[in-house]
Amino acid sequence: MKVLVPVKRVIDYNVKARVKADQTGVDLANVKMSMNPFDEIAVEEAVRMKEGKEHHAAGTATEIVVVSIGVTQAQETIRTALAMGADRGLLIQSDADLEPLAVAKLLKAVVDEEKPDLVLLGKQSIDGDNNAVGQMLAALLDWPQATFAGKIVIADGKATVTREVDGGLQTLAASLPAVVSVDLRLNTPRYASLPNIMKAKKKEIAVKAVADYGVDTAPRLTVKKVTAPPTRSAGIKVADAAELVAKLKTAGVL
Repeated sequence: MKVLVPVKRVIDYNVKARVKADQTGVDLANVKMSMNPFDEIAVEEAVRMKEGKEHHAAGTATEIVVVSIGVTQAQETIRTALAMGADRGLLIQSDADLEPLAVAKLLKAVVDEEKPDLVLLGKQSIDGDNNAVGQMLAALLDWPQATFAGKIVIADGKATVTREVDGGLQTLAASLPAVVSVDLRLNTPRYASLPNIMKAKKKEIAVKAVADYGVDTAPRLTVKKVTAPPTRSAGIKVADAAELVAKLKTAGVL
C-alpha cells in the first residue's frame, strides 16, 4: 500500500507570531520554521504502518511519499519526514501562500500521478487553521474521507477510523483509496535519530513547479489587513464570593 502524506512548513508552534508593520501578513523573517504538528503526526502514523508498530501489521504501508507545496526551504521539512522514515519526497515550489482549494487541486494532480492507496494528512495547519484541504481533496477525487482520526486500522481493503466528535467517539469504515485527516491524540511523533537524519540526506526529493501541473491556483480571496489580537487586561483577586458578586455588578455583568 502506497501512502501519500502532504506536509506543510509553518512557524514553529513555540514561536510567538508577529504581524508585519504594514499589516499585510505575518512576519516570517528570521523566524524558526518547522513541520506542521498535525502533519508530523500523519508522517508518524504512516511510518508505523510500514514498521508494523502499535496495532498495524508489518508492511501495511510499503511506500511513503511526502509532498510539500511551498518555498525552496520546504525541502528541510521534507527531509525531517524522510528522517522519520518516509521513503521519498516531492516539493512543488511556490513562493505564494496558496489557498486551500489551490492546494487541494495540486494534491489531486499528485494523487493522479502517484496513485496512492491512502492520503494521510493533518486535519489543519496551525498558521491558516482552515481545516479544509483534506475535505476538498476528497471531494475533488470523489474518494471516501474520514476526519479527526484518533485511531486508524487498515484491513481487508478498508480504513477503520475512530474519530473524535462532540458526543464522544465515532467509528467509520472507508473503502480504500481514501483520504484521512489526523488529530492530536492519534500518536506521539518520534524524534529522528542522527543516523536516520544522515540517511535522509541521500533519499530522493523531486522538485517541480506549480506550472508543471496545469492547475488554476489563482486566489479567490484578498487579505485586507492582518492585526494582532487585542491585549487582555490583567485580572484582579477578590477576597470572597460577596466581593466577586459586587465587582461583577459594578462591571455590569450581573
